[in-house]
Amino acid sequence: MSVTTSRIDLLRHGACEGGEIFRGSTDVALSAQGWGQMRDKVAAVSDGWDRIISSPLQRCVRFAEELSEQRGIALSVDDNLREIHFGDWEGLPHSEAQQRDPEVWRQFWQSPEQASPPNGEAMSDFCARITSSLDRIAERHQGESLLLVVHGAVIRVMICHWLGMPMGAMTRLSVPYAGLSRFHIYRQPGREPWVQLHSHG
Repeated sequence: MSVTTSRIDLLRHGACEGGEIFRGSTDVALSAQGWGQMRDKVAAVSDGWDRIISSPLQRCVRFAEELSEQRGIALSVDDNLREIHFGDWEGLPHSEAQQRDPEVWRQFWQSPEQASPPNGEAMSDFCARITSSLDRIAERHQGESLLLVVHGAVIRVMICHWLGMPMGAMTRLSVPYAGLSRFHIYRQPGREPWVQLHSHG
């Protein structure tokens, strides 16, 4: 029986202006360093993509637009791939958020599936938004090679979802700036799709 293989690469944006803050839904630009990180990462990928799908936030979509134009790859923007909204922590350095809400901070990092940023997007809603969007993209683009240009928390949720890991494991995953995670999805008639992580980092 024939097997259809899809390849989906998850690329995190590079370093941004403003340093190490909770930027979430705050629409900040890539720094010069961040542009360089992302350009270097995709330059090292020898096999191309059929389509690029990006978060609407500029730290993702501006690079996606550049890559799309340079390589002649179709680009679409999916609003559901935006980063989690961090509520009261938006724009704060991590250390300041920890000082303001020490108990919520501890819960957020130790048991993220049971905690949410104060006045931010509920973690359960965020995970549902990402996993449903990811499944829809994978179903719609069977047999294609895709590049998703997205965010750190988005990629963590995607990895947990596809590998059958509990969502509470997301804060244990390292997703560096311009990190690239590659998945293959194998489909065979009469069987559930099988997902395999090929590379990460």
